[in-house]
Amino acid sequence: MSIGYWSQVQAAGFEVPSDRPLDDLTAELTTMLGSTDAAVRDGTAYPALATWIERGVYDDLLIGLGDGMVAGLGVGLGERGTDTVFRRSFSSLILAECLVRDNEHHLLPAAKVMEWGDRIAVWFLDERDTRGFVPGKGWAHAVAHGADTIGALAGSPHLAGPEHAVLLDVLAERLLQQPADEPLVSGEPDRVASATMKVLRRNTLGTDVLEPWIHRLAAAGNPFRGPVDDDPFAPTATAQAFLRALFVHLSLAPEPPAVRPDLLLVLIDALRMSNAPYL
Repeated sequence: MSIGYWSQVQAAGFEVPSDRPLDDLTAELTTMLGSTDAAVRDGTAYPALATWIERGVYDDLLIGLGDGMVAGLGVGLGERGTDTVFRRSFSSLILAECLVRDNEHHLLPAAKVMEWGDRIAVWFLDERDTRGFVPGKGWAHAVAHGADTIGALAGSPHLAGPEHAVLLDVLAERLLQQPADEPLVSGEPDRVASATMKVLRRNTLGTDVLEPWIHRLAAAGNPFRGPVDDDPFAPTATAQAFLRALFVHLSLAPEPPAVRPDLLLVLIDALRMSNAPYL
């Protein structure tokens, strides 16, 4: 089907076309999620699917749609610098929309949410293509999109404190494994901080869990640990950028978590420790 067909759908406010079965439309849009053309992928396929999920078009089909997106997370997984990243990254975004819909309307069994959560975590930690904006092709943004999906998962009523602690560990591990020569420079630290805030807003974790989690990141983000033979800032930049982003979010974002006062003190101490020459 030509892009002109979908341009008409978009112009009509993404009303579901009546001239083709929904299954066929969904299959085509799913394929389009992997397009290297940003207008097709980011401008058409993603908003069409997201709008239909939000409007309840898939309420009776949400498991099948989400399973299809989970399958998309594995397409080309392990590759770097190839076009398969678009399918993985945008499948993650649609999966986030499915989770948000379930969080609001309780459409999925707990076992399915847990299954998706496991698959999301595996993909997020195994993803090797962390490019942000790809010239000529638009946003890949796998780390940002993955963080968004973790944030949606955090809002699930099927998850509690132990699962929330796991989600924070997944976010931390994703940051800590980032190669020093591939810095996250396209807003990813803020997206991970936003996901972290969604976990914290569930108010299931205390400082007994959060303090060691923060200090683990602070240790990895400290370029002043002693004599070094190479530039110490490159390998510590990702963790440091996240700590600073989290400080801003925790200080200024609406709906602060109950742990905010105590966690801010922990975070301030961590930032002072990892920026000792200045603070």
